[in-house]
Amino acid sequence: MKFGIFSLMTLRDHPQGAAGVMSDTKTMVQAAEHLGFDTAWFAEHHFCNYSMCASPLMMASYAAGWTKRIKLGTGVIVLPLYNPVRVAQEIALLDIQSEGRAVIGVGTGYQQFEFERFRLPIEEKVEMFLEYWNVVESALLNGEVEFEGKYITVPRSTFAVRTLQSPIPPVYVTSSQIPLLERIRNSNATPFLAASTLGSPVLYKMVDQLDQNWRVVGVDPKTKPLAIMQYVHVTDSRAEALEAGERARYVGRMANHLRFNDLPMDGSFISDEPFDGEQTIEQYAANTVVGTPEQVAERIVQDLRRLNPTHYACNFQFGCMPLERARRSLERFVSEVLPLVEKELGPIERIGQERLEGQVLVKA
Repeated sequence: MKFGIFSLMTLRDHPQGAAGVMSDTKTMVQAAEHLGFDTAWFAEHHFCNYSMCASPLMMASYAAGWTKRIKLGTGVIVLPLYNPVRVAQEIALLDIQSEGRAVIGVGTGYQQFEFERFRLPIEEKVEMFLEYWNVVESALLNGEVEFEGKYITVPRSTFAVRTLQSPIPPVYVTSSQIPLLERIRNSNATPFLAASTLGSPVLYKMVDQLDQNWRVVGVDPKTKPLAIMQYVHVTDSRAEALEAGERARYVGRMANHLRFNDLPMDGSFISDEPFDGEQTIEQYAANTVVGTPEQVAERIVQDLRRLNPTHYACNFQFGCMPLERARRSLERFVSEVLPLVEKELGPIERIGQERLEGQVLVKA
């Protein structure tokens, strides 16, 4: 198993605005690289302060210039919003710019708010995704594509820019829907699941549903890789833990309003308004991986024993958390939490290993 750092890049109360969020993200990713994290993930969202990253490909390309080793993942490209021919070329370009460090994260999207503004039917997102992914995969694997579909027609086109990684960079898909699992069942693509601020209770249900759907398409879920994401904050202070819970609630409120297309907007900001059935700050702090090194390690161990993932992404700076606090949490995660995890479970790199034994040979 490998650890990643996930950057949602929410703007709330940063004194330098969007530029400050960008600067903080650079600092956090560089720190994560120094501390040995495997992958830096960059989100994609549009038209509001939920995320300042409208293009994970551009953000990853930017990061390629100030990182050396850490892999750069799109977390994720909302594929129905794009021309897939352009996406394929830009993925290849990113892989060259980063000297073979690109990681392809793709998904269908879920926010009607975004689809409406791109004039796209969200109810057709899965069908669009499958068609577009056929184009992207063909272009990356073969260096050429010819395609005629419902949503796009591509005349025979040859691509001058090819990825350095062969046959293509690693692929992650943020979905457990049966049509998508059917599409990736004979590949090494990794499902990437996140319950956001709802934490482990919801994440476990999501993975249970994924496993059930793998079985529907005739696949043993234990033979497939699995990536998960959690919100993490390491602190000895109960007050700071509750503040982290409040910031998680802030993100949770935005995510809930976006998911149900019920947005109380103030310009480009989603107003910090509660929703029906909302949990308390204490519950948000309890759901997310927040607490002392011992408490965080206990939660990580619980996740690893229950899910046996191959990748574990951590969002350390959620809700526009002050940089120094987020960076201190990141550093303590490595210096204090991970030794406790390994004391309990043994070497982290062995976790999830049996999932990787079923990898298939993919040829261009």
